[in-house]
Amino acid sequence: MLNFEDKRVLVIGMARSGQAVTRWLIRLGARVTGADIKEEQELGEGLTELKGLPVKLITGGYPDLKQGLFDLVVISPGVPPTIPPVQAAARLGVPIWSELELATRFVHEPIIAVTGTNGKTTTTALIGYIFQQAGRQVVVAGNIGLPVIQEVERAKDQGIAVDDWVLEVSSFQLEHCFDFHPHISVLLNLTPDHLDRHTTLDEYGRVKARIFQNQGPEDFAVLNLDDPWVAANIHGLSARECWFSTRQVPAAGVGVADGNIVYDSHRVRKILCPVQDVRIPGQHNLENALAAVTVALLAGAAPEAIAAALSSFPGVPHRLEPVAVIGGVKYVNDSKGTNPESVLKALDSYQEPIILIAGGRPKGSDFTELAKRIKSRVKALILLGQAAPQIEQAVRAAGYAAIWNEKDLDGCVNTAARLAVPGDLVLLSPACASWDMFRDYEQRGDLFKKLVLGLGSPI
Repeated sequence: MLNFEDKRVLVIGMARSGQAVTRWLIRLGARVTGADIKEEQELGEGLTELKGLPVKLITGGYPDLKQGLFDLVVISPGVPPTIPPVQAAARLGVPIWSELELATRFVHEPIIAVTGTNGKTTTTALIGYIFQQAGRQVVVAGNIGLPVIQEVERAKDQGIAVDDWVLEVSSFQLEHCFDFHPHISVLLNLTPDHLDRHTTLDEYGRVKARIFQNQGPEDFAVLNLDDPWVAANIHGLSARECWFSTRQVPAAGVGVADGNIVYDSHRVRKILCPVQDVRIPGQHNLENALAAVTVALLAGAAPEAIAAALSSFPGVPHRLEPVAVIGGVKYVNDSKGTNPESVLKALDSYQEPIILIAGGRPKGSDFTELAKRIKSRVKALILLGQAAPQIEQAVRAAGYAAIWNEKDLDGCVNTAARLAVPGDLVLLSPACASWDMFRDYEQRGDLFKKLVLGLGSPI
């Protein structure tokens, strides 16, 4: 469906993504109803701006879906498929699309799509950075924080000739993708996350694997040989499989040997650069870098440009983001660390004694392994949010007792500053979603940075 003239479309979820979808559909001549369970004052100025357009807005609830009322339902990533209007649409046979599905039907250039439990944002941003350094016109969007449909509209309005679309893709977006067809798909890893929505790890993996469903032999699937679930479950794809590994150099893939990043080109191994040249810290970021290198080589970027980009890429906001050094104490914002596995990787990225700030809205995660690592690596644990009792129970069961509870992030930062001594590192890495106290992880991370910078004079 590309002709939306007079089509009746229900857009569910009226935050950033839903607002962008609504504007685009109105532009195409659709008759749009926008709905959100939140009240109008919770949805920001963007919703107010929509009031000047021909759209029916419903806030604080959803419309009843009846036969013949809508031709299409478009849902934002945060909208669960269990809510009544989505269930009703499914029963009535009304097509249900994600914003990603809608947007990419208007994209005609090659798409590079990145998914996985952890590392999506860093890898997506790094791929975009490499392409830019190589002189390509690239759009970086998706779950990274920019709705794809918004960038489709911007490219059209500004007459931008795009070479590549590099998209971060979440499982929530993939649930309702049907014709989505990346030229290069990346699956970084799979560990338990969002089990409050996907129930089991294998079901979560099945949704992630939808990224490959429309690829053919002219396309590529970039896969992590070091990830147990990916290595065991992703085989026999229609796309050409290209593996990467930090432990070896896969045939026709990218890996590590003798301290160097090495790629296999027509059965000849070539050194790209030393591992130590990768600027972003941590073993997990080495995996992200190898994924980005694989994509860039497949897309035809020059090895020299790739190596130069790896050594200059500064990382992304809210992911192991250095904030300040105050009184000899380092402060790091890892607000995007929203599951236990990402926090484990964050803890392994530093040698300093760590004061960890964690907690938020739980997502069905098991904190047992994280509790063991906290016991061995964390000097003090400061908890907040709905998940605080669950995390505290897990760490106490592991024999750890250096725990402080705070009611807000301000209290967490002040307590961390009081406990820290020169040489310590204060790390915000919540292991949970932000939605119990914040609009999103960005708002949480931005507040953390503001509070830290308010402590004193950084150096």
